This record gives sequence, C-alpha cells and structure tokens, in this order.
Amino acid sequence: MSDRLLKFLFADAPVRGEVVRLDSAWRKMVELHGYPAPVARLLGEMTAAAALLAANLKFSGNFILQILGDGPIRLLVVECASDLRLRATAKLRDGVAIADDAGMRELVNAGGQGRCALTLELADAAPGQQPYQGIVGLAGDSVAHALEAYLRQSEQLESRLWLAADSDRCAGVLLQKLPRDGGRNVVADDDVWERAGALAATLTAEELLASSPQTLTRRLFWQERLEHYAPITPRFECRCSRERIGRMLLALGREEVDSIVAELGTVEVTCDFCNARQRFDAVDVAQLFATGSTAIAAKASH
Repeated sequence: MSDRLLKFLFADAPVRGEVVRLDSAWRKMVELHGYPAPVARLLGEMTAAAALLAANLKFSGNFILQILGDGPIRLLVVECASDLRLRATAKLRDGVAIADDAGMRELVNAGGQGRCALTLELADAAPGQQPYQGIVGLAGDSVAHALEAYLRQSEQLESRLWLAADSDRCAGVLLQKLPRDGGRNVVADDDVWERAGALAATLTAEELLASSPQTLTRRLFWQERLEHYAPITPRFECRCSRERIGRMLLALGREEVDSIVAELGTVEVTCDFCNARQRFDAVDVAQLFATGSTAIAAKASH
C-alpha cells in the first residue's frame, strides 16, 4: 500500500523497529523540481529517514533534518510534522555538473566541511524558548551512516538505518536498541539485536523500494515475536501560505518592501518546497502595513 509507516517492538528484547515507504507523497515532492537523479536519491533517503525518526518523537511540532553541503549541493532540507506531514527541498550551486553516479561524499562533503543538523520545533514552546538543535559533521558515505553516527553521539542510542530512493519512491528501515530493564538477560537481548540487524542487512535497495512495509516486515522478521502498532500514513503537505509571507514582509519593514515594489512593481516570493508564488502589489503592501493582515484576495500561482 502506498505511503505507509509501520512501527513494531520485539517482544523478546528491548528493540524497536520501523519500516516506511513513500510513493505518491514522494512523487509530489520531486515532480515540482526536476532534480538530477543523484540529488533526488539523496533527498529521498533523507525524507524516509526524517519520517522514521519523527515517528518516535513524543511531541507536537516539527522535526527538521538538514544537510549543509560544501559540494554541488548547498543545502538539503526535510521537514516532518509530528503527524507525518512532510515537505522537502534541495538547493544546488549554480554551474556545477553532477555526475549520474555521484554519492553523498561528492555531493555534500567534497571538502570535508559538510554538516548534518537536526532540529525540534515544539508547537507549544514557551515564549522565548529556542528550538532544540544538534549539529555534527557528516560521517560515512551515506545518509544512513551519518544519522547512525549522530544518534550514537548525541542520543546515545544504538541505531541501524537502511535507506533507498529513486524518482518514484523512497523507503527505509530503522532498528533501535532501547535501554534494558535491570532484570533482563543481557546475552539474549544482544542476540536478538544482532540477529535483527543481520536480517535487515540482507536487504538490497531494490527490495526496499519494491516491497510494502507489511511485506518487508513479514519477510525479514517472520521468526520473531513482534508487537505491532497501527500503521501511519505519511503525506506531502506544504506549510507555506500568504499569511506567512505577509508576516515575513512585516518583519522586513515598510521602507524595504516599498523599495522592492518601486523597483519591480510587485514583491514576489516563491516557496522553495512547493513552488507556489505569492505576489504583493502596491495596494496589497499598503493594506498589509495599515492593518497587519493578509486577508485580501489571494494572488498565489504555481
């Protein structure tokens, strides 16, 4: 089934797992931009990873995964709300050729200066409360390796990730070793963890993309006792709006916005995620600064 995330626990050990596949949601994200295939693969792997990580967070708000690159890709961003509404975008450097077989190192860490940032924005944050953010250097040759290193270093949580993406879908598997209860059998727990990881490591990218989460879970762990959660449906949804752009213009100030209108005739802002364009002419700007409201006729286009 399209666009599904499954969560499960191993009944015999403190190990949890998730499998996700995005079909229509992922196609809606990439069809807006026409990214080169290696860029789409990298952004798709990040999108699957963001869904997997956000699904385990006990909060209401947004999880933001970013890679800041020093190669042909300047920036990759995936935002995932706590209810798994997703959007993603990539920023490329002008005039830089991208080889068809380029990997993560060539694309975002060519000079060793690439960074990975994970941010949590709480919906009910107190006034003045800053989002939580962790930033680390990129480790390894893949998004999975970079995030595994981050989780070990920052969260002190042993994690294994398998990710794959193409222009049609993206998918991933996450396994995490949870803290033990005091009376548990350490050797037995470690056996389950090692066995689960060895089974998941047999996956090819083709299998990961071709199989539904339900099929993949049964195929990998049919000998294990699993406790399943209800499946979740991730989806593409952009959070841009005319109101958000209006607030941004108010923050810029009347003088700055008027100067743009005087030079160009309108202020036009294009969303990096969904390509929607919002236009404000002189009348719109006057009303915006007079009332502080964007409750005027919509002038958005795609």
